[in-house]
Amino acid sequence: MTKKEERLLRQQEKLQAELVRLEGMKRYEREYDKWGWICGIDEAGRGPLAGPVVAGAVVLPADCQILYLNDSKKLTKRRRELLYDEIMEKAVAVGVGTVSHTRIDEINILQATYEAMRQAVDQLGVTPGILLNDAVTIPGVTVKQVPIIKGDAKSVSIAAASVIAKVTRDRMMAALDEKYPGYGFASNKGYGSAAHMAALREYGPCEIHRKTFIRNYLERTHVCETSDGVAHE
Repeated sequence: MTKKEERLLRQQEKLQAELVRLEGMKRYEREYDKWGWICGIDEAGRGPLAGPVVAGAVVLPADCQILYLNDSKKLTKRRRELLYDEIMEKAVAVGVGTVSHTRIDEINILQATYEAMRQAVDQLGVTPGILLNDAVTIPGVTVKQVPIIKGDAKSVSIAAASVIAKVTRDRMMAALDEKYPGYGFASNKGYGSAAHMAALREYGPCEIHRKTFIRNYLERTHVCETSDGVAHE
């Protein structure tokens, strides 16, 4: 066997393994296919100290095949961007819900996440027969729901929603980085990286920081200057 033939064989084996993996991720879609349109739901941004929480809702065609679709956290930025475009092209419907840092402070992050998910469902151009959710049951929704623990790695519909939510929020944070420079939002996306924490200590919170998230942090890291000029916690 030539090197070219070996390379082609490896490529075929890799493709076959990917097809098998994707087929396994259609388990829930096969189980609930008689319910009509199946909608995957997931969110991005529950944990950051700044910025909105974003939810994605995606309805894929029954015969849809999107290679390398997976939990967005397991994908590179480049792969997520490519998958985002492919999902937007192939999906029957896509909805996105966004809830601001202000609203998060008002009602807490869990309720804000539910609100974003309801918005995403409401934006769909079709009425789903069932929702496959990543781990949660959304209050105030009449459509049948199936919460799936780590669903973004087990369902193609939820994985697609996770990619849409993640890419949408990442783009928003990159834009906010230009408006609020110094915190590294383009790179850390509002999460508590070391550089972000250092910026908080130096500059204090900016307009898009979640006050309820950083309150304890700021109290914990409050620094006072002693007479000798040395900072102590």
